[in-house]
Formats: sequence, C-alpha cells, structure tokens
Amino acid sequence: MTSVKEQEAIRKLMVFLQEWDSAHKVARSRILDNFIESNNGKTEPELELEFSQGASLFLARLTAWLRMTYMYSTCLDKLLKSIGIFLSAASGRRYVIEFLEIGGVMILLEILGLNHLKEEDKRESVKLLQLVADTGRKYKELICESYGVQSLTEFLVTSNSAEAQEDVQVLLDSLGHSNPKYQNQVYKGLIAVLPCASPHAQKLVLQMLRGMQDVVGEVPSALVEPVLGVLSSVHLEVQYEAVQLLKALMALEVRPLLLKGLVALLTPPRKKAFTFYPTALCLREPVLVYIQQAAAAKAIGVLAKESAEVAEELIQLKVVPGLMVALGNLDHVASQRHASISLEYFVHTFPFVEECVKKALGHTLFQHFMDSPETWYTKMDPVQAEELASNIVDIPRDMARMQS
Repeated sequence: MTSVKEQEAIRKLMVFLQEWDSAHKVARSRILDNFIESNNGKTEPELELEFSQGASLFLARLTAWLRMTYMYSTCLDKLLKSIGIFLSAASGRRYVIEFLEIGGVMILLEILGLNHLKEEDKRESVKLLQLVADTGRKYKELICESYGVQSLTEFLVTSNSAEAQEDVQVLLDSLGHSNPKYQNQVYKGLIAVLPCASPHAQKLVLQMLRGMQDVVGEVPSALVEPVLGVLSSVHLEVQYEAVQLLKALMALEVRPLLLKGLVALLTPPRKKAFTFYPTALCLREPVLVYIQQAAAAKAIGVLAKESAEVAEELIQLKVVPGLMVALGNLDHVASQRHASISLEYFVHTFPFVEECVKKALGHTLFQHFMDSPETWYTKMDPVQAEELASNIVDIPRDMARMQS
C-alpha cells in the first residue's frame, strides 16, 4: 500500500502529464525550457525520482510529439535536447530502448535530410544518434541498417556548419570501429564522398579513412583515384591530410597503384595544362592539374624520405623525368619548387640518379640546381624549361635497386 507521500508524488506527476497533454505549442515550449534547466545531466535514478518512477511516461509523450511534428520544426531543438537528457542519463539504457521502439533512429536520420530545417536541429539529431551508438555494438548496427551511413555522409558534405561536420565525424568514426559487420560499409561510404565540394568535409573524411586503417586492413583499389584527386585541392590542410593518408597506405597492397598514379600526375596532359580559368582581372590562374602536379611532387618527396624501398620503386616508375617535367613548368612556381626539393633528395641519395640528372641538365644548369635547389628555378628561361620537360632521363630499372 502506497504511503501518503507517494500518493502525493503520483498526483503531481498526473497533474504534470495532464498539463502537457492539454498544452499548446507555447505552453509546451515553456515546459521543455523548465525541464531542460532542471534535469540536464541527471542520472536514470534521479529522473525516476523526479517523475515518481514515471519518467518513461513523459519520454513517451516527447517521442510521440517528435514523431508528429519533426517535419515542421515545432520546438524541435528543445524537443531533441529534452529527449537527449533521457538518452544520456547514466544507467538509462532502457530510455534508449524505449526511444528506438518508436522508430527514433529513422526519425533522426530523416531530420538530417530535410533541407528546410535548421543546422542546429540537425546537429542535435547527430548528438542523439551518437548517444544511441555509444550504447553498444547492436545499436551501431541498427543505425547502419537504417541507411545511416548514407544519411550521415550526405549531411557531412552539405552542411555549412564546421561544428556539425565535426559531430558527424565523431559519429562516423564510432560506427567504423567496434562494428565489424558494417565497418567496410562505413569505409566505402567515406571513399564515395571524398570528391565532394566541401574542403572541411574532405579534410575530415581523409582523417577518418586514415584512422580506420587499423580495422579495415587492405583497402579497395577504388580508393586510389579519389585520394589522388584531392591533391588538386587549393586548401593546404586537405593536401596535408591526403599525404598523411598516403603515408599510411604505403604498407598495403594498393601502394604500387598509388605510386604509379602520383608519378603520372607529374606530367599532366598538355591540352589540360594550358587551359586557364579567367578571372575578373583577366589574370591567368593555373588550372587544378598544376596544383595537383605540385602536390604530387611534394608527396613523392615525403614518401621517398619515409622509405628507401618506396624511393626505389618510384625511380623504377620513372619519377625522375616526371619531376623534371614539373621543374620546367614556368606557369606554376609551386610545381617547380616541390619538384626541385624532391629531385634533390633522389640526387643526393642515389649516385646513379645524380649522374643521369647531371648528364640531362648539363654542367651549368646542374651546378645551379646543386647550389640552390629551392630557388635556382626562378632564374630559368623558357628555353631551359623546355629542355627540362623534353629531356629523357634514362635510368635502367635494375639500377633503381642500388641504394647509396
């Protein structure tokens, strides 16, 4: 038999629930404000104490209202934050289960795809999905089974909020780990969106791909083209992350394809190389293939210095003549600078490369190169540049295995 105190607590709960049931939008908004202010950070036992062991009755009302109104943004931010108090409550796994039983995951994913909703609302949805994923492996699987990877990656590349994108990164990274059934789906989903137009999203995707290498092992060859493609980004932070990923991939079977692709980027097709985008001032801006050429030259130097074996493979792939082509690109100083610095490493490390390059450049030009590899190209005239691009440096394949 319940005590008088317990009966009074139950009466208060029933009054509160009746107030909610009869309230319109403005009154419900006020109730949510009070709930958020009073209960943020509470544990499951504390919430049950607050609601006289009937907290689930209020959660059921919140989720029912969410299901009916999420398309119309009715107090959506406050509603999601209120549900988040339940889902984040310590020892409150049952609240997560109750939320999922009404199709909570599907609703949250649908919110991400509704263009008319605010970024803040979508960010709150991502946070709730993270709370679901944190509950355990089968909950991660449920998100993936609900086409969560597709919804999250699409929101990642279309969002205008860096904070929201970073929240998505945390969630996708969580879905990609301790989730063996769907980790490859996450990895392939990230590859698919790598060519997107958002540089911040590209940066985050590259970081996630690198972070997942320890769980996916060998990677599909479909990764090669998108990774090399982002080297054409004008954003240095994107190029940096691409090079870091390339370094991580050098221990895998995809390495030969990546190295071959990098060397090929040093010699862009001429009809593309001499196409320029006009600007308002009628200045010529180098097309993306030049930016990609410079980034490839830089990446080659980084990878070669990391591993003598990689350096030898690059020489066999004719990286030296490719670097000389980039050196002769008078239309893009960055290509010349990075090619010169990378070529210097090969010349200093492999005596046979030094001999071949000296023969190709001639004594005077080679001496300028050796004296000042970071600036000598600024004094190069068009005739010398053309000679660089057209000179064929022939290094026998077996010589590439001879390291100084």
